[in-house]
Amino acid sequence: MELGYSTQDVNCMVLGGHGDTMVPITRLATIGGIPAEEVISKDKLDAIVERTRFGGGELVKLFGNGSAYYAPAASAIEMAESYLKDKKRVLPCAALCEGEFDVDGYFIGVPTVIGSNGIEKILEFKLLDSEKKELENTLNAVKQTVKETGL
Repeated sequence: MELGYSTQDVNCMVLGGHGDTMVPITRLATIGGIPAEEVISKDKLDAIVERTRFGGGELVKLFGNGSAYYAPAASAIEMAESYLKDKKRVLPCAALCEGEFDVDGYFIGVPTVIGSNGIEKILEFKLLDSEKKELENTLNAVKQTVKETGL
């Protein structure tokens, strides 16, 4: 509500992981269906992206432990409801990419359609060069995690 709008009316797709490697696609973000870039300044939008990227870390520092479970729980409920009721909702979800967004063989957060068959499709769209570079950074972080864990 910092800007005078309910967060329920803000929509922005985020690709990749969560945290400092997330890739918010702000050029497609909307506030009540209006492009966000027409409602708030680029500087303010950039500040929101920065705070979103590092907000989870702020909470952990503040509370001294992992506390970022409410939003994932709400997302899991949305996904389960879409699956159980075959709603075909478009939801961000970690999905196995097989060439989408030039990612192959890794799970990353992408827009998916979730229905009674689970993830029924990944919705792909063209990325700007800067977005491709950011997504490559998040993919490198995923690859590093896979390497470190031996998965």
